[in-house]
Amino acid sequence: MKALRYLGPKQALALQEVPVPEPKAGEVRVKVAASGLCHTELHFQSGLLDIGVHGVTMGHEAVGHIDAVGPGVDGARIGERVIVYYYFGCGVCEACRRGDEQICAAPRAQFGFVSDGGDAEYLTCPARNAVVLPAGISDVEAAPIGCAVTTAVHASKLAEAQPEEWVVVYGIGGVGLALVQLAKSRGQRVIAIGRDPRKLALAKELGAEYTLSPIGIDVATTVGSRVDSIAPVPDLPTRIKALTGGGADVIYECVGSRETMDTALASLGKRGRLVMIGYSEASLTVHPIQLIVHEQKVLGSVGATLQDLHEAIDLVARGVVRNPIARTVKLEAHEEALAALAAGDVVGKIVFVP
Repeated sequence: MKALRYLGPKQALALQEVPVPEPKAGEVRVKVAASGLCHTELHFQSGLLDIGVHGVTMGHEAVGHIDAVGPGVDGARIGERVIVYYYFGCGVCEACRRGDEQICAAPRAQFGFVSDGGDAEYLTCPARNAVVLPAGISDVEAAPIGCAVTTAVHASKLAEAQPEEWVVVYGIGGVGLALVQLAKSRGQRVIAIGRDPRKLALAKELGAEYTLSPIGIDVATTVGSRVDSIAPVPDLPTRIKALTGGGADVIYECVGSRETMDTALASLGKRGRLVMIGYSEASLTVHPIQLIVHEQKVLGSVGATLQDLHEAIDLVARGVVRNPIARTVKLEAHEEALAALAAGDVVGKIVFVP
């Protein structure tokens, strides 16, 4: 079968022929129908994210149908339409016992990271990692639930944002758009920050009260996805503090650059929580006095729990969160898709389909 493979840091991902996997005891095999493309693939390719395992099939946002089961799995599961939860912890450590497999120190598998993922025609995973999808969500829209929406759900829990609090989403890719919608649905006031007017307009459509840009545009109002009014913006921390009356209660940092991290820290209000989501080569620098005198917090958020995935599926099924799809492409077009993602020229998600 064809599979998109990670061969090592600073090497291009390669489409290769590999054997069709067979499910082992306790596993199912999923015939992949859709697999979301994530910025994580760019971090592997650049060498920023090097877990030390090479020769791995990419793709941690996979949806498909179970077409085979291993020993010990009920054959009635064949034919189920499922989404794959991409963590499989050791099951015995404290983190796993409380359901936090995403921070397990010795995971048995992590699909699309250290274990073969869904950028292929088939993948195998433990039966409990194959979560049944409701009929009302298409394969293409369902795929980004596996990371973009679950990551947003998990980060929002750590942030503990409350109704009427000011929430800033810095970076409006797949995760950022999900965070905008989650915050809006919970009665929070949302400011979205990005560089592309098309993404800003989409964030506005999905619930952002204000949309700002570090490169000099402020999308004040939109009609549908059309930018209706653009005005110059002063420096972002000043603008955010003016809008929020002193600073943001929660900032989700989804970019991971020196500029965005510094801006986020400077935009926090008293008892503000900065939630770091975007991978970065830069170091985060903050004077402890800022955190002390304003009682602020800096948190990290990675991945999601299995429970987060169940909640994310429910949110999409009920229409609380939707996954805007920029385009669907074949695996053969992965180079073009990765280049578009790296250039920031993707409004919504790219999804691989057979």
